[in-house]
Amino acid sequence: MTLPPPLFRSFFLAGFECSSHRNMARRRLDMIAATRHDLLAREDYAQLAEHGIRSVRDGLRWHLIETQPGRHDWTSLLPMLRAAEATGTQVMWDLCHYGWPDDLDVFAPAFVDRFARFAAAFARLHVEETGRAPFTCPVNEMSFIAFSGGDMARSSPHATGRGLELKRNLVRATVAATRAVRAEAPAARFACIDPLIHIVPRHAGEAAEVRAHNASQWQAWDMLAGREAPELGGAEDLLDVVGVNYYWNNQWLNHAEPLSVFDSARYRPFRHLLAEAAARYAGRQIFVAETSIEGAPRPAWLRYVTEEALAAAALGVPVEGVCLYPVVSHDGWDEDRYCENGLFEATPLHGRRQVHRPLAEELARLQAMVGHQLIPRPAHSVALP
Repeated sequence: MTLPPPLFRSFFLAGFECSSHRNMARRRLDMIAATRHDLLAREDYAQLAEHGIRSVRDGLRWHLIETQPGRHDWTSLLPMLRAAEATGTQVMWDLCHYGWPDDLDVFAPAFVDRFARFAAAFARLHVEETGRAPFTCPVNEMSFIAFSGGDMARSSPHATGRGLELKRNLVRATVAATRAVRAEAPAARFACIDPLIHIVPRHAGEAAEVRAHNASQWQAWDMLAGREAPELGGAEDLLDVVGVNYYWNNQWLNHAEPLSVFDSARYRPFRHLLAEAAARYAGRQIFVAETSIEGAPRPAWLRYVTEEALAAAALGVPVEGVCLYPVVSHDGWDEDRYCENGLFEATPLHGRRQVHRPLAEELARLQAMVGHQLIPRPAHSVALP
């Protein structure tokens, strides 16, 4: 069996928080500007290379690029795109990371059409600037947007009871954008990124509710692949790379607190969740698209996720990498609380990010352990635990 080439230039990736939605107070966020990544992109990419990270997740700010329908001003993106080229950094670009222009109704057919044209325009720009087809995540976390913005009114579009409707239109937009980008750059790659979760019922009466909630984590991937709601335009070839987000609180007791990794009776090892995803979407490459925790446990959490990813690879899961997300600590979406979750701190000193040394030291140990040339690349099918 011929194995595909590695997706990334390094096993460990870094993700720059690039959310641009309106928060609970309806205030527009721009996390790239808030962390000064727009001003420090070249320095950030170069500093990551010092830690052995040559591949990153980064984002476009659609609301800045398309201030008038159909007119694209790439001023906010070009310095970042060119910084990546100058430093030899591979970037997966999020085209829509929770935010869109204010004049667009995310539930409307016009959203799909505008997004497809925006994606195609970016693909042309990327080819012109780099000579290569882009690697994109068209819409980041469709399931989370549907929950947070469509059901809970916590973020754009601040709706309730419309989560499934929102998810369906985001899938339509992803289908249209993927086809539009491929028309411009046939070699383009695409990641569909959503969280992996595991919920445990508090009592037997919650079993059916919990089964339905756990099953809903697959819905966006299944829709994109055409397995569910084929009228949305999905097809198996549109689901390319599967990106899974996994944080310390992605497993929880129903309507209650997160589960501890030490709760062996109820907590599912991350390797098992990865194996389940790989079995469901057989033949696709998978990577951990986001993971982090705040405060002192940062090194221990990265070690846990990395060891579980490698254990999953031993089971036959084609794990391509682990992304530290976010790589720069930042202020919270809805308050001024500083979230200490990054490898780098937000405030630079003499033009360089200050490094969280315990996490950097653990990353170095893990780099030495896995080394890109030693990443398991199984050719056999996944062995479900």
